[in-house]
Amino acid sequence: MTDQADAEDEHRLIARRRQKLEDWRAAGPAFPNDFRPDATAASLQAQCDGLEDEALDSMNEVAVAGRLMAKRVMGKASFAQLQDRTGRIQLFVQRDAVGEEVYKRFKSLDVGDIVGATGGLMRTKTGELSVRTTRLRPLTKSLRPLPEKWHGLTDTESRYRQRYLDLLMNEESREVFAARSRLLSVIRNYFDERGFQEVETPMLQAMPGGAAARPFRTHYNALDHDFYLRIAPELYLKRLVVGGMDRVYELNRNFRNEGLSTRHNPEFTMLEFYQAYARHDDLMALIEDLFQAIRDDARIKPGLDPALTLDAPFERITVADAVCAHNASVDAGQTRDVAALTTLAESVGVAVQPAWGAGKILTEIFEKTVEPNLKKPTFVVDYPAEVSPLARRRDDDPFITERFELFIGGREIANGFSELNDPEDQAERFREQVAAKEAGDDEAMYFDADYVEALEYGLPPTAGAGIGIDRLLMLLTGRQAIRDVLLFPQLRPRATRAQDD
Repeated sequence: MTDQADAEDEHRLIARRRQKLEDWRAAGPAFPNDFRPDATAASLQAQCDGLEDEALDSMNEVAVAGRLMAKRVMGKASFAQLQDRTGRIQLFVQRDAVGEEVYKRFKSLDVGDIVGATGGLMRTKTGELSVRTTRLRPLTKSLRPLPEKWHGLTDTESRYRQRYLDLLMNEESREVFAARSRLLSVIRNYFDERGFQEVETPMLQAMPGGAAARPFRTHYNALDHDFYLRIAPELYLKRLVVGGMDRVYELNRNFRNEGLSTRHNPEFTMLEFYQAYARHDDLMALIEDLFQAIRDDARIKPGLDPALTLDAPFERITVADAVCAHNASVDAGQTRDVAALTTLAESVGVAVQPAWGAGKILTEIFEKTVEPNLKKPTFVVDYPAEVSPLARRRDDDPFITERFELFIGGREIANGFSELNDPEDQAERFREQVAAKEAGDDEAMYFDADYVEALEYGLPPTAGAGIGIDRLLMLLTGRQAIRDVLLFPQLRPRATRAQDD
């Protein structure tokens, strides 16, 4: 059937349903709000598991409500599948039980309509738990027919653009977002039990900071001043530590003005947490423990590759050692040599910029040649100070910092470090970032004088980390695209859309 024929057929179906809605209006309130369910599909299935017919007959009537997903009319008795937020329950509808008028109206219902039903419980000859309906109440008329299939690029895109249809038709999608909700709950419980305080910091900021990223800019009319959507909450969270809130965390929404891909969405969710009197290695141990708690929660259905494991301890390797291990043409003595690193970078397709030092070149080589191959949970440590403007330098080696990143399945999952709490060092690092921005680096940081002033009051020795919630959920549920774990991912407009990465 052609697309035009499909559209014409859909228009006829919609017209027919609109006429039924007019019939509803003529019969009384078309969209009533006077039905209250007292049971769900899942609760009934759990409550009645293993019960004999006699026990079901003795139970009180129940009231259920949901969307009709299937209907089978057979003369004086019919069956329907009702779907609510927990699953499906079957309705058994007899003309003699509900009455002639109600049964006639039931037969005219369409798949997609929302109804309420009351009745006792029974099992059919095939053993399926059913509500023996005695009262039926149409609640909402569905004017558009539900999609029958999900296949091919067009329908995959429709799942993202019309997530409500995806959730109605795709049980796997519902499970992914149930797992997301549970993941956030597990994280909150974990940090609450360890004395961390959940906080909220500004999403609209006069100066973006806390990460190397290009921000979204907006204009605040009342103040006649440009503001930015948050790229990270880090600098505000560390201000709170200065203020004596020694353990804080935030499950935050961040915004970065970057491209769309299977791993990137301009709006995303991060966990960031900070602990005073801790070092980066303390937080690596904490993250290992947190991941065990997440893995062991039975309500988060894992879709991990069987070859992966979240068992602690995770592997650890330095940036320099990782580059040497994956690139035979460079040895440990050359990992701070600009000329040697430039030669290697060019050989692997990294275009070296004139302003880059050895630390930046080394990191770019790492991201190009090593990062995709880090399948097992691995902490990569000792990042160069050049690419870590907020991290504390190593006391024994100022070229590198007390920083780590966690990789699993070739993806960066977490980033953390011992915090830089020397205000003079921080001011100098900000100046270096400003110079990089003036040289054309749109993602370089601004000089945040207010944050430096906060450090001058004294930030205790502190460590902090951020974990990408979306990427973590991708890992746990076996999803390959970030759009599969976001209820409403950002998409290009239909008229100008090009295929994303």
